[in-house]
Amino acid sequence: MRTDFDVLIIGGGMVGACLAALMANDRELSRLRIALLDANPPTMPPAGTDVDLRVSAISRASQRILDSVGAWSRIPAQHVSPYSQMTVWDGAGRPHSPGSIHFSASATSEPDLGAIVENRRLQWAIYDSSPMRQVTVLRAELKQLAIENDHAAVTLADGRTISASLIVGADGADSLSRKLAGIETSGWSYEQRAFVTHVATEYPHAHTAWQRFLSAGPIAFLPLADGRSSIVWTTTPEHAQQLCECPTDVLGQQIADAIDGVLGKVAATGPRGAFPLRLIHAVSYSATRFVLVGDAAHAVHPLAGQGVNLGFLDCAALVEILAAEAQAGSSASVLGESRVLRRYERWRKSENTIALGLIDGLNRLFSNSSATLSWLRRTGLSAVDQSATAKRFLIGRAMGIAGDTPSIVRRIR
Repeated sequence: MRTDFDVLIIGGGMVGACLAALMANDRELSRLRIALLDANPPTMPPAGTDVDLRVSAISRASQRILDSVGAWSRIPAQHVSPYSQMTVWDGAGRPHSPGSIHFSASATSEPDLGAIVENRRLQWAIYDSSPMRQVTVLRAELKQLAIENDHAAVTLADGRTISASLIVGADGADSLSRKLAGIETSGWSYEQRAFVTHVATEYPHAHTAWQRFLSAGPIAFLPLADGRSSIVWTTTPEHAQQLCECPTDVLGQQIADAIDGVLGKVAATGPRGAFPLRLIHAVSYSATRFVLVGDAAHAVHPLAGQGVNLGFLDCAALVEILAAEAQAGSSASVLGESRVLRRYERWRKSENTIALGLIDGLNRLFSNSSATLSWLRRTGLSAVDQSATAKRFLIGRAMGIAGDTPSIVRRIR
C-alpha cells in the first residue's frame, strides 16, 4: 500500500527528534520519507535568558550519538557543563570517608563522565541539525491510531489522517500512542517528588556532581556552566511542597544542610518546581507497524540520571536494526513488520530491564531509615569504592558504554 510516509515518529522531544535525525542521517535509511509529529516544535532559546529548570545529565554514549548527527556541537559551549568527578555517600556518613564512593573520569579513557545541559537547548540543537532538513515536521496533536497488517494510520486533532509503514511512539511516559496501540505497562508510584531549583554556592562546584542519600530520598548537586548548581532533591510530596513555598533564606539553609555543607553556604533565589516520581515499563515495546522508544517504553527514577540516555540508546539501537534490514534489501514496508521490530525489543528491553532494576533497587536500598540497612549501605559503598572492577562496571553503566550497546556507542571505548 502506498502510504503518506514510510516512518512517522509521534513526539518531538529530545528522544523523538534524535530518532528522526539518526534515521535521516543513516546511509540506508535516508531514502525513507520520515515525518515527526510535534504539536509544539522548539524555537531557538533567546539569548540572555536564565538556565531553565529542566536539565539533563548527558552521558558519554549519548554525546556520541548526538555528535553523529551534528547536534552536540550545535549547543553553545557556554551552555554545556562537563563534569569529571562524582561523589556519592550515605546520609549517615561523610563524603570522601568510609560509606562513600568517588568516581573520576581520570580512571577512564574519556575526558569527562558526562555533561549537564538544558533540555530545551539540546532539543533545539537536534532540530537545528542538518539531517532534520530531510524530516517533515507535522505541527499537530495525535487523536486516534489504527494499525493494519500492511500499514498504520493516525488521525490528528485537526482532522487529517496520515498513514505510514511504521509508527514510532516517542511521546513520553504518559504516551497516548502506547495506549492507543493497546500496549500495557507495569510499574508503580514511588510516593516521592523531585524538587528542582538552581542555587549559587559559597565554594565552586569544580565540575563535580555530588549526591547524598537521605532517608526520604537522595539530593543531588549537578554543576551548571554558569557556576551555579542544579538541585534535584527527591523527598516526600509534603516536604517538596514546603520547599516550593518556604522563604529563600530558609530554603538555602535546608539545601546546605541536606548536602552536608560540602559547597558551603547556599543561595537559592531561582525558580522552583516539583514533579512526581514513578516507574513505568511497557509490557512490550512493539506490535505490528508500531514500536516504542524513550519514556514511552520506560520511565525511571532520576537518581542515576539515566532517563533520556536510555532513550537515546533506544534510538541508536532501532536505527541499527532497521538499517541492517534495509541494507539486506528490505523495502520500507518490511521495516514495520513484527519480526523486525521484535529484534529491537529483545535487545533494548533486556538492557533497560537491567538498568531499571539497578536504579529501583538503589532507591529502595537508600530511601529508608533502617539502621541495619544503613550499616549495609556504608559497608557496600566502601567496598565498591575499593574495587576497581566494581567501579568500572558502575562507571560504564552510567556513561552508557557498558552492556550490549549500539555500534555507534562502542566506538567511544
